[in-house]
Amino acid sequence: MVNKIRDFVKEQGQILAEQAGKLRTDPVKAARTATAKSAERIKALKDPIRAVSRSGVKLTAISQSTAERLIQLQEQLVTSALTDAATQLERAARADNVKDIVKDQADVLRATRERIVSDITQAVTILKDAGGDVRKVATHTYESVTGKAEAPAPKRAKVARRKVKRAVRKVPARKK
Repeated sequence: MVNKIRDFVKEQGQILAEQAGKLRTDPVKAARTATAKSAERIKALKDPIRAVSRSGVKLTAISQSTAERLIQLQEQLVTSALTDAATQLERAARADNVKDIVKDQADVLRATRERIVSDITQAVTILKDAGGDVRKVATHTYESVTGKAEAPAPKRAKVARRKVKRAVRKVPARKK
């Protein structure tokens, strides 16, 4: 093992000595070669930089669109809440007795619960759509920069899950 390491170090030393010899004998040629290689590397960065810049623009558009949709949803939420409050007050003013007011309040609470569930669903859909768009941009940018297409994830077979019944823990009776 030690001999292999010595051989490797000796070999690398010889390679470095040869390169140093080339630099001593023809420094201008070595500088030109290094400069040409650097120029090629810089040119090669042009396309990846463009791809990243374009993705930045796309991500900005996605975030602005998402913010706009969320603000519109918020406007709808506030408007419907104010409308519901005004309707409740009008019903209370027209009610003949307390029983009617309570009945109306129960109806309004049911409708409010349904509206809240619908509003949350809309907000989640907006954010889910934005996440999907961001993923598409990121995947496209990755493919553009690296030149590699990401392999699709293998689809998992759906496995039927059965419900596991938990054992009920018996609580000892309280002493009075």
